Parts: sequence; C-alpha cells; structure tokens
Amino acid sequence: MNNDLPRWATAFVMPMLNLLSALLVAALVIHLLGEDPLESLSILLHSAVLNPEGLSYTLFYASTFIFTGLSVSVAMQAGLFNIGSEGQMYIGGLGLTVAMLAFDHTLPAWLLIPVAMIGAALFGALWGLLPGYLQAKRGSHIVVTTIMFNFIAASLMNFVIVKYLIPPGEQNTASRVFSDAGAMPLLNTWFPSLGDTPLNISFLLAIVALVIYGVMVSRSSWGFKLRATGLNKHAAHYAGVSISKMIIIVMLISGALAGLGSVNSVMGSTHYLSLNFVGGAGFVGIAIALMGRQHPVGIFLSAVLFGALIQGGFDLSLEKPNIPTETFIFIQGLIILFCGAMENFYAPAISALLKRIKG
Repeated sequence: MNNDLPRWATAFVMPMLNLLSALLVAALVIHLLGEDPLESLSILLHSAVLNPEGLSYTLFYASTFIFTGLSVSVAMQAGLFNIGSEGQMYIGGLGLTVAMLAFDHTLPAWLLIPVAMIGAALFGALWGLLPGYLQAKRGSHIVVTTIMFNFIAASLMNFVIVKYLIPPGEQNTASRVFSDAGAMPLLNTWFPSLGDTPLNISFLLAIVALVIYGVMVSRSSWGFKLRATGLNKHAAHYAGVSISKMIIIVMLISGALAGLGSVNSVMGSTHYLSLNFVGGAGFVGIAIALMGRQHPVGIFLSAVLFGALIQGGFDLSLEKPNIPTETFIFIQGLIILFCGAMENFYAPAISALLKRIKG
C-alpha cells in the first residue's frame, strides 16, 4: 500500500502520526479519568526526561528494550515474526546465572562479566534455535512455535528456580545474590549527576549492538542476503541463498540478542535471578521493532519512549492517584495497535497529499 511513498514518509512521518494518534487516544482516556492531559504529560516528561535521575532510569529500561527490539528486528528482516524474545530472554538469564553461580567467587570481574554475557547469549541462542530449526526443516510456523516456547520457558524456569536455585532456608523464589565481581559497572561512577540509579554499561553495550546491527544489515553482503530472504524467499533461493540455513542463523542471532537483554536486568540491577524478572520486556521488543521500522535509530528512539513511559508512569501515578499504573500498559497497547496492526492507516492520505502537491 505504501510502496509509492518516499522513504522519509514511511520511516518518519507515518510512525510519528501513529504515535500521535496513540497519544491522543491516551489523552482522551486521561481526561475521562478526571485529570488534565497536558498537565499529566508535563509531569511525565519532567520525571522521565528532564530530571537527570529520571532520565537515568529511562535509559536503564531502554537498555533492555534495545536488545529485545533488536532481537525481533533482525528476525523481521528475514521475514520471520519472532515473538519468543520473552522466553529467550528468560532462558538467557538462566545461562547468565549458571555462569555466575559457577565462577563468581573464582574469576575476576573483567573476566567474569564477559563469561556471564556469553552464557546469556548462548542460552538465548539455543532457545531461539529450536523454533528456527522447526521452521526451516519441518515447516512449523515461527509464530506458533515461539508462542509455545514462551510458555515452556516460563514453566521450565519456575521449576529450575524453585527446585535448584533457591538457597536452603530462603523463601524468596530467586537464586542467591551474586558476588560483587558480577555487578555491571554503574555509569554514575563517571557521571555523578545521574544519581543513585542502576544505569550501567549495559546501555553502552546496547548502543554498540545497534551500530553492529545497522552495519551488518545495510552494509554487508550477509545483510543483503538477509533482506533478500525477507523480501522474497523464492528469489533469494534462486540467487543462491540457503533459506533454511538463513532462518536457523537468524533465529540463533535473534535468541542471542534477547538473551543479552537479561544482562541489564540481572547483572545491572537485582544481582540475582528472580522469578519472572523479564516482566514483559520481550513483548515490548515487538512494539519497538514495529515502531522503529527495524532501523537502528528508530529502535533506539522507540526504546527510550517505552522506557520513559515506564519511568514517567510510576511518578505520574503517584502524583495523580486517578491515573493507575495500568493506564501506561494501555498506552503501550495503543502504540502497538497504531504502529503494528494499523501502521499503514495514514498511507493513503499521505500518498494523495503528495500527489496533489506534485500535481
């Protein structure tokens, strides 16, 4: 529908219109709750962006969302709708924890942290490999299998944590606390104005991952094959691309990126593996990939937006008791609706306007 639109319209104008539409509906809901939408927006912006400590929390949440957004995006480049990042991140957290529990009292921090990150990426990749293999070799639909594997991951993690990881005599459904060597360095060490917040070098690693993703997808021969597979599998096959191999490799990468999303949450904040630590970050990654149009800049901005909604939503619900925290889950759903299911809603109007201007 929007093939005749210029790139700037599809990459910038349409996402902004979709976002504004979602915010307008959200403003209407806030008005119906008896609060002033403009005042509420002002509180949200100050809490999540203008206040240095609030911005730090926003970027902390965004660090995880960038990885899950990349996980979904790299799969979408190949025409695969991986909605299993939630489970892949969950299992990635298990891989991280296994490495931590095995080595956190023996390895120095400079070696322990990379080993734990490798464990997170490896476990996440293996969890992504299974539905990728079923799609490539058995024809199973990736959406169905990744949904199923989310539930399997949740059940498996519940069993592993309760059965094996809870220390004797403890009631909390979590592993033991890691040693100090396993903590990600905090950015407030170099930037004291950030305050006492959990923002850590995972944010910088997420930026590096965005750059690598952008270069690999748009500037490499492998990226060309990846995009060709997503655009037309039959044409890519006749051009010499092994579709089954590409699917498996992409799902390995997608799972690894989702697994790395656990690093920020577990090593950067809690310092132990807890039940349901993912908290929906994998599903937020779907919205980020859709809204960001699988572009590195778009993914970054979308991740910051969702981080701001979480951080600003906490403070806004405290200052405005009429606005419950569930409202911001509703706003996230609106963004997914407008940027996903209705992403081409404004395409005919924009196309007609551009033709009228040219004519």
